[in-house]
Order: sequence, then C-alpha cells, then structure tokens
Amino acid sequence: MVLTGAGISAESGIKTFRDSDGLWEGHDIMEVASPQGWRRNPELVMDFYNKRRVQLGTVFPNEAHLCLTALEKHFEVNIITQNVDDLHERAGSHNILHLHGDLKYMRSTKFPELRYDVGYEEVPYGKCCEKGALLRPDIVWFGEDVPNIELAAELASIADIFIIIGTSLEVYPAAGLIQYVSENCKIFIIDPGRHGEMQGKNRIEVINETAVKGLPVLAERLRKLY
Repeated sequence: MVLTGAGISAESGIKTFRDSDGLWEGHDIMEVASPQGWRRNPELVMDFYNKRRVQLGTVFPNEAHLCLTALEKHFEVNIITQNVDDLHERAGSHNILHLHGDLKYMRSTKFPELRYDVGYEEVPYGKCCEKGALLRPDIVWFGEDVPNIELAAELASIADIFIIIGTSLEVYPAAGLIQYVSENCKIFIIDPGRHGEMQGKNRIEVINETAVKGLPVLAERLRKLY
C-alpha cells in the first residue's frame, strides 16, 4: 500500500496549501475548502477550483508517479492518495483510491452519487445536475466526512509493505492509517520534512528525500529483497 500526499504532486508543479505561508494559491484554506466558505461565497470557490482544474491540464506525472506504476510489475500495489489531481491515473497506476475527492469531477449538492467528469474545463457557477440540484466540486472539504476512509483502513490492515510519500502526516483521518497496519508490515516514509522522531519506531524507516529522488532507490531495494 502506498499513501501519497501533496509532496509527490508538488514535484510536477502543483502548489500545496501547506507551504510556509499557510495559503493555497493565495487563499485562506477555509475560504475555498470548507462548507462554510462555499455557503459564504460559492462563486469564489467555483472560480478557485476552475483555475486549479485548468492548471492540472498543463502539468504531467513525474518520475515518482511513473515509478509507482512500474512497481505493479513486481507487486500488488494499492495507492491511497490525499491528492485531488489525476497524476497517478495518467501515470498508468490501476488501483487508486482518492480520499479527498477528484478535481476533474463535479457532483450534485443533493444527490452525491451523481458525479460528472468535466475534464480540465471550467464549470460556471449555477450549473445543475439532471435532477435540478446545484453542482459543486467533488472535493472533500474540511469538516466533511471522508467516504473512502474505511476502505483505506481495510487496505492498510492487509498490507505487507506500507510506503508513505510526500505527506506531513498531519491531516486526519488519513494520517491515522498508519495505525491500522499489521505488526509484520514494514513501513517506509519518503519525505524531506521532519519525521526523525519516527525513525526506527514500529518498524518505520524514514528516507529524507523528495519523492522523485527517494522512491526509485526504495523501489530498487524492494525488488531485490522481495
């Protein structure tokens, strides 16, 4: 199992909101990623995600994304991602579970099962589903339930190897997935941030590198060991 966060997408040019300024593309995160922000100013929220969606169409998977795809030749790989981009899909990975939604989709505000792939296009505010309900970005905002977290926990519980890439392990409930792994599961954390306190703890090995630098080295080690 592989849990990916913003760090892997940042190397493709996608800005994260957990940079030093605490903003996401110049916006306070609660303005554009919370139900309250949506209620206060839905036009701003729609414009924000429209710009992110168009930008997504201009970037490409990096070597770390492609490395995960190549691992499928040797292992059964399940990717659990906190990211809302489609870079894992475009790199060719097959088993991908999005925890926080998908930027390329819109969904009905009243009938959440009605989802629409809008590609990399802008969607005007006021557009509705076929049942007449307003559409919103298919993003799990702060304060909302994470529908796929139970399935993610199940996948974590049966993993033999758990690789965590490019995440601070500060966003819950995704950060809690590490608690579901079995006693025999080997855990690797690839991130240039501060994870020193976890080194050697509960079978954890920390690789203080970016995804692009650290993952190919780890992948080669795993192919030789297993």
